Amino acid sequence: MNKYLHIDEWNIVEEGFDPDRQRMSESIFSLGNGHIGQRGNFEEQYDSDSYQASFVAGIHFTERTHVEWWKNGFSRFTSRMPVAADWSLINLRLVNEELDLAHWNVIRFTRRLRMQDGIYERQVEATSPKGNSLQLQVEHVVNMAHPSLCHIKYSVTSVNYTGHLSLLPLLNAEEGESHPEGKVWNILRSECGKECADLWTQTRREDNQVCYAMTYQFYKNHKESSHGAIRIEKERQSGYCLGADVRPGDCITLIKYVSVVTSLQQEVRHIVDVAQQEALQAKRLGWERLTEDHRKAWHQIWEETDVRIEGDPAAQQAIRYNIFQLFQTYCGDDPRLNIAPKGFTGEKYGGNTYWNTELCCVPFFLLASPHDIVRNLLLYRYNQLPRAIENARRLGFDGGAALFPQVTNNGDECHSEWEITFEEIHRNNIMVYAIAQHAIMTGCTDYVAHYGMELMIAVCRFWSQRVSFSEPKQQFVILGVTGPNGYENNVDNNWYTNFSCRMCLIMTLDFINHLRQSHPEALQQTFVRTQFDEAAETTRWQEIIDNLYLPYDEKRGIFVQNDGYLDKELRTTASLHPNERPINQHWSWDRILRSSYIKQSDVLLGLYLYAYLFDEETLRRNFEFYEPMTVHESSLSPFIHSILAARLGKLDKAYEHFMHSARLDLDDYNNEADQGLHITSMPGSWLAIVRGFGYFMTVDNTLPSFAPVRPPQWRSYSFKIYFRNATLLVEVGDEASITLSGDHAQEVILYGRHYLLQPGERCSAPLR
Repeated sequence: MNKYLHIDEWNIVEEGFDPDRQRMSESIFSLGNGHIGQRGNFEEQYDSDSYQASFVAGIHFTERTHVEWWKNGFSRFTSRMPVAADWSLINLRLVNEELDLAHWNVIRFTRRLRMQDGIYERQVEATSPKGNSLQLQVEHVVNMAHPSLCHIKYSVTSVNYTGHLSLLPLLNAEEGESHPEGKVWNILRSECGKECADLWTQTRREDNQVCYAMTYQFYKNHKESSHGAIRIEKERQSGYCLGADVRPGDCITLIKYVSVVTSLQQEVRHIVDVAQQEALQAKRLGWERLTEDHRKAWHQIWEETDVRIEGDPAAQQAIRYNIFQLFQTYCGDDPRLNIAPKGFTGEKYGGNTYWNTELCCVPFFLLASPHDIVRNLLLYRYNQLPRAIENARRLGFDGGAALFPQVTNNGDECHSEWEITFEEIHRNNIMVYAIAQHAIMTGCTDYVAHYGMELMIAVCRFWSQRVSFSEPKQQFVILGVTGPNGYENNVDNNWYTNFSCRMCLIMTLDFINHLRQSHPEALQQTFVRTQFDEAAETTRWQEIIDNLYLPYDEKRGIFVQNDGYLDKELRTTASLHPNERPINQHWSWDRILRSSYIKQSDVLLGLYLYAYLFDEETLRRNFEFYEPMTVHESSLSPFIHSILAARLGKLDKAYEHFMHSARLDLDDYNNEADQGLHITSMPGSWLAIVRGFGYFMTVDNTLPSFAPVRPPQWRSYSFKIYFRNATLLVEVGDEASITLSGDHAQEVILYGRHYLLQPGERCSAPLR
């Protein structure tokens, strides 16, 4: 782990400058607003190890798939979210020197992420190689209320320097390392007018366009000055040079207003005009108004979603940080957008979508926000259904069967490792699970009726063809798969894959029966559109449900992860030397595959998702067998174990796994925070509180039920969930209570007892 950030309940603070942790800090201090985002890079140039990157949501670059050993079924093209132009660049020059903290002596340094307000700030005092000392005060905002705007206040005070000081606000599309297929961006225009500079870019091959426009305000000793600006126009860069003569004690301030507009939002013929108009409008509104709008947007988010923990500042800081990064990454207003594993904090995984969204982000946004954000996440998958059907067809499936890609941004598979692309097919089932959760938590089946059922049928058709009938077992089996535990490839009868396949078929049949009563016309239209042979297909599904093999060990009373797992030498993580961990960075893949060590537990994931089907003793036996062999080298792993441990009353173990999940990036558990944050697993820490310590479940898919426990490290905690138009405030201290807000009565269950609450009413019980 790498602990250097201060523990503060509302702030992320780094004091002292250490170049060796620069990349990690750039990840930690990332900013975004769901449409644009950037790593926490310095605004001025930095000539040392750094990962400079800005990103624009929904803009991807297509390139040929490079696979040495080609396999039929691989996509010939893949895509990634490219690094966009740097819209925050502000260089600082003296007469014969340029500020660069890689070469200047840094005397004082503090950077702070003010999560409550959504503002990043930095204070620096540094001395140049020639002995000139300056103080720097920077505030950086990616505006939550104005999603195309970024604004920066950059102030420089002379400590001992006398002479001319220049600030250069620039839009910079100079690309870093060259890609094998050449540069990503074509430059359509780079111009600088009297009031506004712009940079108009286009991805090669596609017509994905981004236009950046920038204007400014310039002050000396708090008095605005507009004279003396030098325009800068280069092929891949535009902006201004603004300066003033200063003496010790003088301060110059630049406010840079940037608009980022894409072809997803505007017609191409208007994109430059709109970008310029938005930048100039930002200047007219001014720093104070824009920043106040931004603060109000964040305060509203916190009013709706904040989790309060008393007695444990490290846990409080961590859960707020994870909520903060989630809302920076996705705001739910566009079904063409999804959530990349690294969000706007890094390029790893190509900025594409994984099944992490449905596993973690869908339940978070369903319960943590009063807004129906999840509908657009579901529509994202529905709109890609034709390509999922084509993806399955390339693998030999027909009749409208669909296999959703493991990695994608437009519905095409972008992954080219055969054991993942062709075998990690359990991802199909989480699509159906997410649709079902949306219906249960909202109490509304309109989405299922008009969109979801079509997708559910296509997924069930895939499983209808993917299972095989084993003559020796006289049961259906699923061969040649990789389960969520990526440390076992090409195995037969992975328990989670088989069980979630069965549940997928069951849920689809259940919703067909429900829609027959609630939405008969929409259901019939879906049957016609999909050419669904109800009698034949549902009979086949029921046959699979009744006869699907689920590996089980009678002696231990556990579900077996997959065929052959118990043939391994069953060693626990206690036998691992700390220097060998993480094993994926120290062991050969052959050694990993032969070991009993689990990246994330398939069986325990199934017991979490379908908890209502299993009793506590079943959960206990499986947890106590699999947890000691799990190395948690997937970011999706710790929160699942925390939830299950809490439900079993293992509070120390639950807290340990919660802190692993919550502070995964802040403390760099996996030694990889420099590459970007684990955005799509961040909801896990929230779910660990709500579904683990709060023991939230639904009874009969209709009633919210809670049986809270409290880890001994906390004096109290509280959270809100939004369930079927009701707001439930759950507070847990020496007693547990539920308070209802909203317009309607809501029945709730607390420790097994039913209460019918009216708006404003509260029920409580001693903590158990």
